[in-house]
Amino acid sequence: MVQDIANKRNLTLDVAAFLVLDTKKRELITTVDDLRALKNKVSKEIPSLSNEEKPAKIAEMKKVWDELKKLEDDQKILDEQWNNEYYKFPNILDETAAIGITDEDNTVESTYGDIPKFDFPVKPHYEIGEAKEWIDIEKWSDVSGARFWYLKGDLVLLQLALQNYAITKLTAKGFNPMLPPVLVREKAMFGTGFFPADEDGIYQVNPGEDNLYLVWTSEVPVTSYHGWETLDLESPIMYAWMSPCFRREAGSAGKDTRGILRGHQFDKVEMVVFCKPEDSQKMHNFMVETEEEIWQGLKIPYQKMNVCSWDLGNPAMKKYDLEAWMPAQEKFREVTSCSNVGEFQSRRLGIKYKDENGKSQYVHTLNGTVIAMSRCMIAIIENFQTAEGNVKIPEVLVPFMGGKTEI
Repeated sequence: MVQDIANKRNLTLDVAAFLVLDTKKRELITTVDDLRALKNKVSKEIPSLSNEEKPAKIAEMKKVWDELKKLEDDQKILDEQWNNEYYKFPNILDETAAIGITDEDNTVESTYGDIPKFDFPVKPHYEIGEAKEWIDIEKWSDVSGARFWYLKGDLVLLQLALQNYAITKLTAKGFNPMLPPVLVREKAMFGTGFFPADEDGIYQVNPGEDNLYLVWTSEVPVTSYHGWETLDLESPIMYAWMSPCFRREAGSAGKDTRGILRGHQFDKVEMVVFCKPEDSQKMHNFMVETEEEIWQGLKIPYQKMNVCSWDLGNPAMKKYDLEAWMPAQEKFREVTSCSNVGEFQSRRLGIKYKDENGKSQYVHTLNGTVIAMSRCMIAIIENFQTAEGNVKIPEVLVPFMGGKTEI
């Protein structure tokens, strides 16, 4: 089963080799436990032995002690090898997840809105942004290098409006707002499943000293918030927030180099849910419907994608993306995601609840990107551009823009 899942996710994993390693680990645990039990038993017997018997028994136990110390050292090495392999394994797949080995195997489940038609040449977001002095290209490359940006003026106000609009909608749905840290320890990255699979894409801060990591997504600190806790799940626990995210974008050289589509630092509104296993499918549907409601409010055309096994990432068992229409590119691009992670993260992070019989069970965790700010602003700029080079503000954002209807 595990090898089949790895194959469907297009992962190179040697399950048979791991099972051999796992057998060695279990056998060594038994041997070490037996030697510890023997050492403890004889240590209690020695005081009652005669003076003639003690030297031989002590010498015998020294051999046991030396052997135990060697095996405990071997156990540490084997545990590290086991952990290195174990953490490479992905989650199981939901039976309704699309199966495929390229992003072309993602399937369209529904669409919203009509593709806009223009009676003037469509401009890409970066041309409008530069002409309006909303996006500064020269300074970002000079100060920080490629794939960073300065946003200014009305574009900043638009991002803040989007943030307030989304958080207002989410809190009305019962999400508890939170402001999480963006630097985390290694255990949080392993616990949420981003290490070791995505380690190449993560920025590390002061290796060997602070050993902290800038988050790829704030799903990491928010999910880890309840690490090693037993939760009261009378109803699902739901959080929403806005935070910066950081990605090295390893392997994306030459892709989307113009504008603010793909960067090393960007802001997102996200959500995380902790719930009982029997509620996770219902909560997944609720979260996706919430994302759709927010994007339909913006009146931006999109398609809802059932993400295939290759494109899920290690933690997710089922994921939906919304892809918004980008007129200048004449294609849909990913702007949201929503994943059901099942027990994958809660097992790693020790997050449990008590069932109706008082027995500890692992919770299910779910997460979603509601708005990836830079991509959403691209969609607004390009879909609502005018012949004069201005941008109309979606009606739902006008109250958050101080009444401005066009910028």
